[in-house]
Amino acid sequence: MNKEKSDFTQGSILKKLIPFMIPILGALVLQAAYGAVDLLVVGRFGSTAGLSAVSTGSQILNLVTFVITQLAMGITVLIARYIGEKSTGQIGQLLGGAVTVFAIVSAVLFVVMVFFAKPLAVLMQAPQEAISLTTVYVRICGGGIFFIVAYNVLAAIFRGLGDSRSPLIFVAVACVVNIIGDLILVAGFHLDAAGAAIATVAAQAVSVVLAIVLLKKKDLKFGIQKKDFRINGQCKRFLKVGLPLALQEFLTQMSFLALCAFVNKLGLEASSGYGEARKIVNFAMLVPSSLMQSMASFVSQNVGAGKPDRAKKSMFTGMGLGVIVGVVVFICVWCFGDVLTSVFTTDTAVIQKGTEYLRGFAPETIVTAVLFSMVGFFNGYEKTVWVMIQGLVQTLLVRLPLAYVMSIQPHASLTKIGLAAPVATCFGIVLNVIFYLIFTRKMEWERKNKELL
Repeated sequence: MNKEKSDFTQGSILKKLIPFMIPILGALVLQAAYGAVDLLVVGRFGSTAGLSAVSTGSQILNLVTFVITQLAMGITVLIARYIGEKSTGQIGQLLGGAVTVFAIVSAVLFVVMVFFAKPLAVLMQAPQEAISLTTVYVRICGGGIFFIVAYNVLAAIFRGLGDSRSPLIFVAVACVVNIIGDLILVAGFHLDAAGAAIATVAAQAVSVVLAIVLLKKKDLKFGIQKKDFRINGQCKRFLKVGLPLALQEFLTQMSFLALCAFVNKLGLEASSGYGEARKIVNFAMLVPSSLMQSMASFVSQNVGAGKPDRAKKSMFTGMGLGVIVGVVVFICVWCFGDVLTSVFTTDTAVIQKGTEYLRGFAPETIVTAVLFSMVGFFNGYEKTVWVMIQGLVQTLLVRLPLAYVMSIQPHASLTKIGLAAPVATCFGIVLNVIFYLIFTRKMEWERKNKELL
């Protein structure tokens, strides 16, 4: 990506935001396709127990992936900030320190997922018929966790540099590898959930190798030395940004795991249907997610360049764009939920359960676009402690309790369980609007004081 395209401090916001966002969206689509393809192939060529195992196991893998992505957001924000400030000399130390931190994180995750796979499956209340297959799925993914972590860190680096196209390239190649692997191992060798896990890890490994190759070919304006690969001062700064986001994401994903456990109590068909619906949900949330990631880089670079008004304008631009797309996605999910769910399985009962959940979740596709644009704005300003607080409040005080209450009702409805998501998001929007008003007034007061001085 040339310098002009990666400079977000001048020119039309929409014309800069959309070209940067689309490759991020494309990469997220393909990344989500990993799990979707796993469910599709296992649903068609594997067993119902295997489908439940992939559904439950992928929830655990999603927890890890999303937490790592949020932790790595600290890298993206700081790289963009240093570029905006024209202080690229600090980026080498930042990357060296980040690699060291994530290597330690990977080692911890390896131990937990490989040696405690069965307790995790039991904790998730996987149906009895699927516990052994869930254990195998989690253990294999844990064995390849170094590749999964490395991919997300490398993607964060590229996006911080203003390059959203390279992650799209290496994830596209990885997606092809995953599809081929699933067909060979699940459809061909009938390895069921284990085959899906092996294919996913192999795909991530390929993406990491390709990402490193692409990074080495880039004309970087900074150098990385051996002495940078240690715990240094930059670690503290990127963790200050990333840790609150990671903690929030961890607890949010734990709530999803708890929700998965609630649904698992309703039986094998509900478990499988919910798992398939979640894959569709993952796709539906891609536009808001890409907006959030784009917004963080966009805002951070403009803040570093001393252009707060342009940063604010970018947030509202993102909201408008997200709502327009969200309405289209809402119509698709609401009207064609059964068609979307049937892509993954021919089991009528499973399709019905998946459709039920999607009906309740559908409004989330609109309101999340507003919420995530605001979250991306605050991430760009390094206000990640607030992002964590608002996320935890809406998840732990609204979404999870509401979903639990709905799950224990006689003849529990997956539609009402799904409705907990948009209700919590609306609550989160109110919280963020209040904080935005306070934040902007404080900035205006500080600006006036500087002018007086």
